[in-house]
Amino acid sequence: MAYERKRHSNVVLNLTPLIDIVFLLLVFFMLTAHFIEEQSIDIALPKATSADSSELDEFVEVILTPDGLLHIGEAIVPEDELEESIRGALHAPNKRFVRLRGDHGAQFGKAVKIIDAARNAGAESLDIVTVQP
Repeated sequence: MAYERKRHSNVVLNLTPLIDIVFLLLVFFMLTAHFIEEQSIDIALPKATSADSSELDEFVEVILTPDGLLHIGEAIVPEDELEESIRGALHAPNKRFVRLRGDHGAQFGKAVKIIDAARNAGAESLDIVTVQP
């Protein structure tokens, strides 16, 4: 009686193509991430010595530009629709506060209208964003 040997197959998984693909994806994302620029509105914040830094994400940001334009998020809002826009933005999840970010050369009367609209829209509090000198 002859015994037959068990055949062992030596299977080797070649990882070289997988490593090449991962390296190419890494290079691709590094190169494309470099060209993405964040859009921003150019305003000069007023200075205050008692400025407090907070990073809460529970606020709706209203931006007042030097030429009097009002922005909520990235949308330009007409002055007569400001209260409804703030009220709508406050209904989003985790949005309870209003943060006013205005240029130091902006009209004070518009800032008062923003504060009044935020109170009427039901904001729990209103912060005015400044920078420390």
